[in-house]
Amino acid sequence: MAVKDDFKERTDIKVKEPRHYNVLMFNDDFTTMEFVVNILIDIFNKDEITANTLMMSVHKAGRAVVGTYPLDIANTKVNEALARARAEGFPFRMTVEGA
Repeated sequence: MAVKDDFKERTDIKVKEPRHYNVLMFNDDFTTMEFVVNILIDIFNKDEITANTLMMSVHKAGRAVVGTYPLDIANTKVNEALARARAEGFPFRMTVEGA
């Protein structure tokens, strides 16, 4: 005689979105505007108009949020940008903070 299953297993899977972090870019008197625009286009995937607008925001306000990402992606982008700045001899600064 076969045993009948009178119950079904129920599993509730809750997917939690990863916490996001802002990437901040800071102004300085030595890093060129062209370099900043290139970083925004190459690393942060901004189009040229958005990159120029963000660069001017950083220039005028002293800092600006240039993107919001999960922590590992934010850190990777910042590290890549800072490495490129060091290679070019710029004192470029960026940080990651909670969104």
